[in-house]
Amino acid sequence: MNQQSRMWLRVLVDYGALAAFGIAFVITHDLLKATPVLMIGSVIAVALGYVIERRLAPMPTIYGVFALVFGGLTLVFHDKSFIKMKPTFAYAAFAVMLGAGMAMKRNPLKLLLGSAVVLPDPAWRTLTIRYLLFFVASAIANEVVWRTQSDSFWVMYKIGYVVVLLLFSVSQVPFLMKHMQTDETPAPPEPPDVGF
Repeated sequence: MNQQSRMWLRVLVDYGALAAFGIAFVITHDLLKATPVLMIGSVIAVALGYVIERRLAPMPTIYGVFALVFGGLTLVFHDKSFIKMKPTFAYAAFAVMLGAGMAMKRNPLKLLLGSAVVLPDPAWRTLTIRYLLFFVASAIANEVVWRTQSDSFWVMYKIGYVVVLLLFSVSQVPFLMKHMQTDETPAPPEPPDVGF
């Protein structure tokens, strides 16, 4: 598979379920009817990523688990507030994972990106703190929006959040470029300490 095909596959795996959810909501104007689309789309996206790349992509897998849990609660209790809370819990979980990793002297972002980006440890810490604060702010923003706005506004906000995430990530490029180490052969990241 060529590089361009891989890029489009990654976009499909990362955002396909959300796009399907948005389309289902636009058609039905009903979060309870759109929720199963999100759940099924999440499973398909993770499975497709696994079949093509022979690995589970961490972010879509975590989002998929949250979609299944909160989507299931939404359908069982016929309460759309569960699906609206899903992003809050997902963003908070990412922030906790980043904070816990730092507290344990590990760097989850470094482990996630592997050798794709080579930075000195202080730069990794700064980048991790920036993403941790971004996810905390994202969790708070989702809570405010779903509790104060209409379903339609929340769905559009949720879809628009992808743009916000991409813009935040792009805003980190100057920092990365400033601190990136340009070794010809970067050292592989240390494996995580799994406590065996």
